[in-house]
Amino acid sequence: MIAARSSWRVIRTALLASLALAFPSLARAEPLTIRIGFASIGVDNRPFAGGDTLAVAHAEGYVQRALQADPDVKVEWSFFKGAGPAVNEAIANGQLDFALQGDLPSIIGRASGLKTKILAATGAHAPTYLAVADGSSIKGVTDLRGRKVSIFRGTNNHLAVVKILAANGLTERDLQVLNMDTATTNAALASRDIEAAFGNFPLISLAEQKKAAIVYATKGNDRGLERQSALLVTEAFERAHPDLVAKVVKALVEAARWSSDEANRDALIAVWAKSGTPASVFRYDLADQELRYRNSPLVDPFFVEQYRVQARQAKAFGLIRRDVDVTGWFEPHYVDQAVRELGLERYWERFGPDGKPLGS
Repeated sequence: MIAARSSWRVIRTALLASLALAFPSLARAEPLTIRIGFASIGVDNRPFAGGDTLAVAHAEGYVQRALQADPDVKVEWSFFKGAGPAVNEAIANGQLDFALQGDLPSIIGRASGLKTKILAATGAHAPTYLAVADGSSIKGVTDLRGRKVSIFRGTNNHLAVVKILAANGLTERDLQVLNMDTATTNAALASRDIEAAFGNFPLISLAEQKKAAIVYATKGNDRGLERQSALLVTEAFERAHPDLVAKVVKALVEAARWSSDEANRDALIAVWAKSGTPASVFRYDLADQELRYRNSPLVDPFFVEQYRVQARQAKAFGLIRRDVDVTGWFEPHYVDQAVRELGLERYWERFGPDGKPLGS
């Protein structure tokens, strides 16, 4: 009898272990909060973001619906006025599990020893703008030599700007660079305390108010001048909860599919406008770009190569002090699995390391 009970305990233990492997949620004894951070925040600190697919996944409840079958799992969203550097600090302090992060902040984080995995693109082909004070004589990038120019250092705009300057025969040392966040930049440009500023869509709003003029944009130029952003997860969370990572990424892919449909262009802009940025700004920002191109979630060879190149450039331009190896950083199988499950294998175009469509 004792031997029989002992055998049953062994069998029961093995069965429970098998179930835990097959259904990881069964292994969670305590409620779990998934903490997701944005390297941005809405106007007047609104808890919304714009300009990327994770913003849609948040505002439209994609992630919450993906997790609703597991009542012990909650989602907590955080928005950071300090952008990428603030997100890196939160990850370092163990305050986030996932984050939307631009390319340069991600590279800086990896150089600093942050243990993360890149799961999916959330904005693989975003443009950068140069705005100048109203009435300025500056007509383009080459006119910036010796001028007071705002650059938000440490953000994914920063590395894009360094590349733009290099493409025009300039470096940061040729300019009078001031490190300013978005709100400070807009105020300084409107008051003409600075002469020009690099940034993204908030500069469009200033131009629409006739307080500045946009004289340069990367749209239509070399794809290597585009900005990238991605959904990151900490290595610790990915190891502990691969089932939840798969659900979050699948929700993001579903949001990306909706955001890539031209029939939804106006609706997408309306969702992004919940951030407080006017819809007209996002309409301008998306002009002359196909939504499938802008909102692709794929971690394709082009996306990976951009991070590899930019890691080298960040070191060469003095933005980081050590080499960053991107090998093993990307974990594309989650997004690839979601694409297969949703029947979207041919929906988004994949690009090779050289920026050309694969198979062309």
